[in-house]
Amino acid sequence: MRKARRSTGPLDLRTQAILRAVIEEYVTTASPVGSGALVARYGLGVSSATVRNILAELEAAGMLTHPYTSAGRIPTDVGYRYYVESITDSIPLPAVEQLMIRHQFGQVEFASEHWFRLAATTLASLSRAAGLATPAKPAAAHVRRIDLVSISDRLASLIIVFREGAVKQVLVAHEDGVDQTTLSIVAAILNETLGGSTAGSGVRSLAALDDRLPHASLLHRIGDRVVRTLRDYDAALVEEVYSDGLLNMMDAPEFAQGDKLRRVFSALENRAYLGSLLSSVADAGTVQVFIGAENAPPEMRDVSLVLAPYGRRERAVGVVGILGPTRMSYSQAIGTVRFVSSLMNELVDHLYA
Repeated sequence: MRKARRSTGPLDLRTQAILRAVIEEYVTTASPVGSGALVARYGLGVSSATVRNILAELEAAGMLTHPYTSAGRIPTDVGYRYYVESITDSIPLPAVEQLMIRHQFGQVEFASEHWFRLAATTLASLSRAAGLATPAKPAAAHVRRIDLVSISDRLASLIIVFREGAVKQVLVAHEDGVDQTTLSIVAAILNETLGGSTAGSGVRSLAALDDRLPHASLLHRIGDRVVRTLRDYDAALVEEVYSDGLLNMMDAPEFAQGDKLRRVFSALENRAYLGSLLSSVADAGTVQVFIGAENAPPEMRDVSLVLAPYGRRERAVGVVGILGPTRMSYSQAIGTVRFVSSLMNELVDHLYA
């Protein structure tokens, strides 16, 4: 997980237990936590006075705060960070849930957008928050198949299937008199020429084409469009984000008023920010947690992200994760994201097998 950002020293076991109790109680109730509730419900083995003193120390250390005039405390981002780094252990998914999820993935079309939609839906349903998934993206995409379908006398649909699973469809213009038979011949030659190519190798392959081939001018024009589509895809750090669970987020009291949630999802539409997160998570190679103010966009200061990479750096990398209020069950979220990430790893391994 992401390294802690704190200046506080280690806490003794009793203080850790009280911090854990405050966080777990607040996650459950969404209400400020008082010393009486902790003593009554968590069997801490100390008096209310002792608990009050420790709560005051945790507040002085910046791990808890005192909202309004309430007698209870709530965790700060620093408190959550200490909890995630030093206290919490991830909860593995029960075996029966793992089998159920594997079965669900086995029912959808392999290496398609259904995998990513299912990943987001699975994470949302298990966490009662929002699930996120991005398709695995290579540094340089490869062509698997090219199709051309006539739409009108002067327009065709160019369909490019990438080896990594993505599909791109663009419109291309052509001269009068180019029928579907001609387009199919051109597609067959392009598949032979560009199959398995990246943008770089595709340029070289097109340059080597014999200009005496049938429909050479059309071949080069559409081939150039294929290469341009590859380059555009490679240039985007995040091509698409699949999400589910917006209604789960709307049920959280943190988002009961105003348009906070809309601003959160607007911030997530910023592909540059998501691209930087993907790079950070991929470099770490394991679950990363971004809590509240650790998220750069101001709109995301009330939420946390639990993200994990999947795939292989030398092949293709994507991320799966959970977006929820900072008041989330981090141990459960980490365990859930870790399992779905491992399942998605199998997708990339199969694609490159």
